[in-house]
Amino acid sequence: MELGMIGLGRMGGAMSQRLMQAGHQVAGYARSTDTMKQLEEKGLIAASSVEDLVSKLKPQRIIWLMIPSGKPVDETIGILMPLLEADDVIIDGGNSDYKDTLRRAEMLKTHKIHYVDAGTSGGVWGLENGYSIMVGGEDAVVARLRPLFETLAPGPNKGWGHVGPCGAGHFTKMVHNGIEYGIMQAYGEGFAIMHHKEEFKLDLHQVAEIWRYGSVVQSWLLDLTAAALGKNPGLDGIAPYVADSGEGRWTVAEAIDLNIAAPVITLSLLQRLQSRDSDSFSDKLLSALRNEFGGHAMKKE
Repeated sequence: MELGMIGLGRMGGAMSQRLMQAGHQVAGYARSTDTMKQLEEKGLIAASSVEDLVSKLKPQRIIWLMIPSGKPVDETIGILMPLLEADDVIIDGGNSDYKDTLRRAEMLKTHKIHYVDAGTSGGVWGLENGYSIMVGGEDAVVARLRPLFETLAPGPNKGWGHVGPCGAGHFTKMVHNGIEYGIMQAYGEGFAIMHHKEEFKLDLHQVAEIWRYGSVVQSWLLDLTAAALGKNPGLDGIAPYVADSGEGRWTVAEAIDLNIAAPVITLSLLQRLQSRDSDSFSDKLLSALRNEFGGHAMKKE
């Protein structure tokens, strides 16, 4: 198949390579000319602009977006709309809020342009192992795109699926990332407990390697934990600051809207927020209160 890829970073670039390796023709555009030059050597048809990219594709065009969620997606769609024709397709493979996806789909429908949301997981390992892709969109349109999803996934019939109408793909990916927050938090807490049990002098890399095989807590995230501890057993030089992409927040908000209890995902999100407060006023107040009511000593800075 033929498609245009906008955004050739860690995910978009690797996905383009996987598609080209399977014989698909990929035209690509990114702000970084160095990135495009590297991919040109692997078969990418480089475009100098979004307009140039569209001109290199034949109707019915397929444009895949792998760019940051929010304003960048809206701005890119705004550039694309007057350039595309009826029955062209825009695929949003980034981590967009599914509510934004529903809004964009309705807007594009008035121009007879199809919108497909493809929540994509796989990170830097996707090129080699394939990506997990949750697809939302019209049946006929998703069927037309099937060869792309089959190529990007770990196998033609595994690791990807058409999960529902437009919006369902990003909704499912949102919940996927919320679950990921909880699993990562549990690993972090468990290994912290073992790290502080100093009398046993546990080799945390060894423990992680043991758990990777036959254990009920084995997972790809545990594989990555073992790899990280193998490279840097003490996690030296790493600041205890954890960012978030926003999907954990959306998952928690959705749980509240649906009256669904999600304490693990919620607390894992709050822990990430707490990690960024290097001068915690609330913790200072707790210390001051203990001193006020019980005369407990306060640790000075």
